[in-house]
Amino acid sequence: MYVNPRLEQRVVQSILWLFTAITVFILFYIIFFILKNGLPVLNYQFLTTNPTDMGKSGGIYSTIIGTIALTIGAILIATPLGVGTAIYLTEYTLESKITRVIRFGSECLAGIPSIIFGLFGFILFVTKLKFGWSILSGSLTLAFMILPTIIRTSEEALKSVPYNLREVSFSLGGTKWQTVTKVVLPSALPGIVTGVILSVGRSISETAAVIFTAGSALRIPTSIFSSSRTMAVHFYILAREGISMPNAYGTAAVLIIAILIINITAYRLMHKFMKKYS
Repeated sequence: MYVNPRLEQRVVQSILWLFTAITVFILFYIIFFILKNGLPVLNYQFLTTNPTDMGKSGGIYSTIIGTIALTIGAILIATPLGVGTAIYLTEYTLESKITRVIRFGSECLAGIPSIIFGLFGFILFVTKLKFGWSILSGSLTLAFMILPTIIRTSEEALKSVPYNLREVSFSLGGTKWQTVTKVVLPSALPGIVTGVILSVGRSISETAAVIFTAGSALRIPTSIFSSSRTMAVHFYILAREGISMPNAYGTAAVLIIAILIINITAYRLMHKFMKKYS
C-alpha cells in the first residue's frame, strides 16, 4: 500500500507535537496546582519561624536550614570525587578495562533506587560508624547519590574541550597537571558547574534517603552531628499524616520555586557552554 511521504511526515509530526503538548501540560499543571495552593501560605513569618506542634503550625525556617546544610555537605563531598574521577578518565588514562569498569559502576550507581541508598546510609553511617541520624550521615548518603551525575557531566564537559588546546599547552612546555588546571578545567567549567547545579536540585528534592539518615528533627541543627528535617521530608510527613495540608502546600511551593530556579540556571549555563563551543 502506497503512502504519501508528505502525509506520513505530517501525521508523525502531529503525533510528536501531541506527545510534547501533553508532557508540557502535565508539567505546567503540577506547577500551577502546587503554586495555587501554596503561594497564599507564603509570607515572611512562614519562612522565618520554626515549625511547632509537629508542623501543624509555625513556619519552615529550620527545614530550610536543614536542607541547605545537607545540600552543601553533599556537594562538598561529591564534587571533588566526581570531578577528580572525570579528570582521571579523560586526561590520565586511555580506554581500558579499568575505565570501562569505572563507567559501568557509575552507571549502576545512578540506577539504584533512593530507598536503597537510604538503607545503605542507615546501616553504614548511622549504625556501624555511629554518626547517628545527623547532617553528616545524610550528606554522605546524598553524596553517593549525586556522584554519578557529577562524574558524567564533568566527563562530557572535559571531552568537549578541543584537543588542540592541550597540544598548544604541551608545545609551550606545560606539564600534564598545568594543562589540566590552566587550560582544560577553565574551558570545561560551565559544563561542570551545570552538573553540580543539577545535583543540588536532586539533593534538595530527595526524601527517602534523607529520612533514613538525617532524621526528621524540627529544631535548627547546631553541628554536623545534629539531626535535621529537610523541606522535602517535612512536606512528605505533613501530607502523609494529614497534619497540615496548607503548610504542606506552602513547603511544596518553596521546593518548586527553588528547583525551578536551579534548573533554569543550569539550562542557561549549559546553553552558554554549548554556544561557546559551537
